[in-house]
Amino acid sequence: MVVDGRVGACSSGEPESSDSLRTFGAVVQALREFQGLSREELGDLVGFSKHTVASVELGRRMPDVDFVEAAEKALGNTGALRRGAEYLERQPGLAAWFRRWANLEKTAITLYTYECRMIPGMLQTQEYVHALSAAQLPPLNDAQIEDLWTARADRQRLLTERPNTAFSFIIEEYVLLRQTGGVEVTRGAIDHLLEVGELRNVEIQVMPLRRASHAGLQGPIHLLETPKNKWFAYNEGQESGQLISDPKVVSVLQSRYARMRSQALSLEDSLSLLKRMRGDL
Repeated sequence: MVVDGRVGACSSGEPESSDSLRTFGAVVQALREFQGLSREELGDLVGFSKHTVASVELGRRMPDVDFVEAAEKALGNTGALRRGAEYLERQPGLAAWFRRWANLEKTAITLYTYECRMIPGMLQTQEYVHALSAAQLPPLNDAQIEDLWTARADRQRLLTERPNTAFSFIIEEYVLLRQTGGVEVTRGAIDHLLEVGELRNVEIQVMPLRRASHAGLQGPIHLLETPKNKWFAYNEGQESGQLISDPKVVSVLQSRYARMRSQALSLEDSLSLLKRMRGDL
């Protein structure tokens, strides 16, 4: 399982160009020219600069969800852009199904994560990543394992580089009791959780092992809010992932997450539990 869809990352904000990006850009350009629009005119219609339009058309920029939706409407509602966006490949290292979500994360103003299988990617240590990678099937080589860590480290910078973004994490207690990687790795993982939890924009709660009711039994939940106050959700399985924009579905997941925040230990009690677990190792 590749949780959070990470199998590597790039170091810059702009993705490496790929055949899918260039093909998508060529379709945008063809539809724009068919409509008799300049790049500047299309930019005005979709709410982006002409430079952004040019970057997309030349395959240098991964279009975000807002661009795709606005361009689709402005260029005839053929469905070609929505369908094409599903197959876009970005930098090597991120699983294809995760790339659109990762792109949204970079500008999100709110990010909620409930994880019941392992420590969330944004909170993992390098040693924890290596422990997870060692057990992955099919086996990974050293370069792939390094890509896994690079991808996580790249996303983790959001915690400190976006101090005005509110991050909330709910982690199952048994994820830590499992001691993935052994005692030393677990001790380092808990130390890291305690350190990150001190950031003003980060809240970490632990869902206790014994709980009579639990709103998240259906599985992990990932939610985010864009600067335009639109909410998205993300769901990931063994070898696939789904970006969810349906407001009804997102609303259900928001309700479940809100209930879990009340069911999990408080911030103070979560901190105390983590310290006790750390001391018991």
